[in-house]
Amino acid sequence: MTEAGQQGAAPGTQGDAAGTAPGAAGPAEPEDFKPVLKPATAKRANATVIGMLMAVGVSLGLALILPLMSAHPSGPLYQTNVDVPAAAGQAQGVAGFRPAAPALPDGWTANYARWTAAGSDGVGFWEVGYVTPSQKFITVTETAQANPTWLAGRTDNAPVTGDRTLSGLTWQLRDKPGTSMSLILNPTATAGSSTVVLRGEQTGLNELDVVANAVAAARSAAVPGASLPEGGK
Repeated sequence: MTEAGQQGAAPGTQGDAAGTAPGAAGPAEPEDFKPVLKPATAKRANATVIGMLMAVGVSLGLALILPLMSAHPSGPLYQTNVDVPAAAGQAQGVAGFRPAAPALPDGWTANYARWTAAGSDGVGFWEVGYVTPSQKFITVTETAQANPTWLAGRTDNAPVTGDRTLSGLTWQLRDKPGTSMSLILNPTATAGSSTVVLRGEQTGLNELDVVANAVAAARSAAVPGASLPEGGK
């Protein structure tokens, strides 16, 4: 009995001698303990922080500069006074007709004139953008491959609301209030002739009429016997 009791008490005695029971936590670190970094480690940490700050600074700088570089000018619409007759002459060969280059009154300016090659719809077209004296925008588009789908797209799917006769030419009027108003010359043009579309954004009939009359004047002034017709004439 005495030996068994002594042997059973031995583990407890050894645990007490070690000063801690199995599984007990070790001594706590002082509250003011601070890890010490080696010089090389500290240098790398500082370099990382500096790099991050520099990247943030560059990003903020770009965020401030880019809007200034791409800002749209306030006031009148951008104007470049494009030479429309010269551009029309260059497009004439590929167009297959003499592109409309109406001479508009003082106060009107053209800010682009270009030929757009046929895409998947098979319609190549001549287009000029005009800025009106009231700072509105009207496009003149002409093609020899017009079709109902293309015309609908060029006029914002506006319904036909009537006809207008200007300078002896009859134009089809399409109006979509709040979006655009358009005049179409030769909406059902036959092969070999062209269709002219005048589309105005927030414009009235008076400004569209000015362009329509100018187109009519350009057609009547076409040189007789020219190899290519003026707007299908």
